[in-house]
Amino acid sequence: MAGDGELKLLGLWTSPFVIRARLALNLKGLRYEYVEEDVRNKSQLLLTSNPVHKKVPVLIHSGKPVCESQVMVHYVDEAFAGGPSLLPADPYERATARFWAAYVDDKVGSAWRAMLFAGEMDEKMHGAAQAIAALETLEGAFRDCSRGKRYFGGDSAGYMDVVLGGYLGWFGVFERMIGVKVLDAARTPLLAAWAERFAASDAAEGILLQDVDKVLAFLKAFFA
Repeated sequence: MAGDGELKLLGLWTSPFVIRARLALNLKGLRYEYVEEDVRNKSQLLLTSNPVHKKVPVLIHSGKPVCESQVMVHYVDEAFAGGPSLLPADPYERATARFWAAYVDDKVGSAWRAMLFAGEMDEKMHGAAQAIAALETLEGAFRDCSRGKRYFGGDSAGYMDVVLGGYLGWFGVFERMIGVKVLDAARTPLLAAWAERFAASDAAEGILLQDVDKVLAFLKAFFA
């Protein structure tokens, strides 16, 4: 268990990758200091901790920085092995979880960027279509990985739940922004039920962007 002051997370509250890191830390039961960054005026600590990409999230453990959210999830799972495990113990199941995690960032991540940053509405709509197609594929992945249980990780949330969970709040934001319901129980009933369970979990409390108006106000100011 990390002691007070031993773990510090540099982040931005709207970032799905920062949310992912916070979910992992919460599921591991770790105490950490969260430091909100102004990405338009980045702190010297951020710039020196992540000199290659100069972006959040950055996890600082006893003065040593760990960058990139998926790397971070692996790190806390290995560095704090005494807590609940995020990755499966079985090598094949572990490889499967890593495969689907990469798929999430490739397909859902690229669609998220298109819906958020594309200048034209038709590009945003194309991103929404990509996200819907990816979630339909992930519906099958959830069925296979969960084996009828509550989470991708089985009885308890794990690696894949954290990786996809970072995007959950954004689906509601995009529904308001572009009028498309990306995560729809009619198309993906298993994922929709999982999303409700995960959003209601203790690990997700207060960090999943449930206040859509607040996010939209932030985006308006950010893009101004």
